[in-house]
Amino acid sequence: MSAVAKRSLLAGLRWTSLRLRLVVVFALVALTAAVSASGIAYWLNREAVLTRTQDAALGDFRQEMQNRAASLPLRPTKDDLQNTAVQMASSSPGYSVLLVDKRDGGKPIVGNSDLDSFTLDNVPLSLQRQVNRKQPVEAGNKYAYHLFWQRTSIRGTPYLVAGTQIIGGGPTGYMLKSLDQERQDLNSLAWSLGIATALALVGSALLAQAAATTVLRPVQRLGDAARKLGEGKLDTRLVVSGTDELADLSHTFNKAASSLEKKVADMSAREESSRRFVADMSHELRTPLTAITAVAEVLEDEADSLDPMIAPAVHLVVSETRRLNDLVENLMEVTRFDAGTARLVLDTVDVADQVTACIDARAWLDAVDLDAERGMMVRLDPRRLDVILANLIGNALKHGGSPVRVAVRTEGDELVIQVRDHGPGIPEDVLPHVFDRFYKASASRPRSEGSGLGLSIAMENAHIHGGDITAANSPDGDGAVFVLRLPRDAERLTRTVQDHDAEVQDEEGDAT
Repeated sequence: MSAVAKRSLLAGLRWTSLRLRLVVVFALVALTAAVSASGIAYWLNREAVLTRTQDAALGDFRQEMQNRAASLPLRPTKDDLQNTAVQMASSSPGYSVLLVDKRDGGKPIVGNSDLDSFTLDNVPLSLQRQVNRKQPVEAGNKYAYHLFWQRTSIRGTPYLVAGTQIIGGGPTGYMLKSLDQERQDLNSLAWSLGIATALALVGSALLAQAAATTVLRPVQRLGDAARKLGEGKLDTRLVVSGTDELADLSHTFNKAASSLEKKVADMSAREESSRRFVADMSHELRTPLTAITAVAEVLEDEADSLDPMIAPAVHLVVSETRRLNDLVENLMEVTRFDAGTARLVLDTVDVADQVTACIDARAWLDAVDLDAERGMMVRLDPRRLDVILANLIGNALKHGGSPVRVAVRTEGDELVIQVRDHGPGIPEDVLPHVFDRFYKASASRPRSEGSGLGLSIAMENAHIHGGDITAANSPDGDGAVFVLRLPRDAERLTRTVQDHDAEVQDEEGDAT
């Protein structure tokens, strides 16, 4: 699987991805619409089916009560009720009939069409009370008795129970109509609507996926292009198709990329010109500085025999000449770092010996307290380590306070060198800028003995080794602490840089 496809898959699986949110929104809208439509359809069909069945059964029952039950004698026998109930049930659309009358002693007499399935116990008491209640005959009510019905459930099966009484005297009739077939039909309808809802949900998800792919593919291409642009591939452009908002966005991106490429090219050209100017200037200054330095050294040797009025001027010229010479050397070193031409010349050295040699060469042995065990062998560039140590220790002696303590130790694969002084420390507003080029801690004293490049060059030399330098104040408030961290073996870093340069050269060769 390619990296682009893998990123697309991972982006689609994230809960915060636009694709997933679009699919979820489509699915929720479709689910809400489908459930609402299915619920309304089910409710309407349910009412229509039950009402149709109910009206047909009640209408037939009312007609049978008028035709058959009303023709019974005033004092019917049980057989009369039984026969009439059977006749009414046999002509009905599938319901059972129960006829109830009273004997002379007030005892009930019952006749039913199906003794096993329909008895008076199956009739709710509330329905019996409504049926037997005599209504006052008024202008708005012409009959003393009415037909009442109720839906009930008997042993888990839905039924329609209805009852009425013959006006003017006669038996009370009840009917029991099973609604199980209607329930099965409604269950089938519910299953059909559920399947339709599921299909609508799946269809909406597929539609959302298609819409997301159509909409998000240009967005994904835009994201990939922006990522390449951020990686430095300023010639990245989008292929524009269509006239919609995404096409306008692609046009805008291409214009922004072109403008950025032009500005970066202009800045790179100016930076290269400035770098070349500094390098050329430094190189051109070296020849006259060499001559001036030689003359200054001769004058310094003869300073004691010169006129006392001239000697201070001679010492000033010598001091400033050396300072200018250091500045030119530092500028040339900075130019090499900026141009990317600085390279490591590795050697295996004893760190303790290297630090001692650095201190001894500059006559700092009396001012520096060294804590380093012999035998700590590391592979690095000795010259660049000497430059780092000279700048850190020299800075501590110049701006800190004696004694300066240098501690050397190893932590895993790292070499750690700590340089601590006992001066006033570094102001908090200065700490973030101590490694900046030409930075002065006080704007009122822009001139100092240093060039303002020493710590910056030390940091660059640490970086080229794959290390780093940190600056902080001592926790006890007594002085500043600089910590240098370098890999114990910079060989791996050198191989990585060489492999990268070889890959770049291969790519440039393929492009040509």
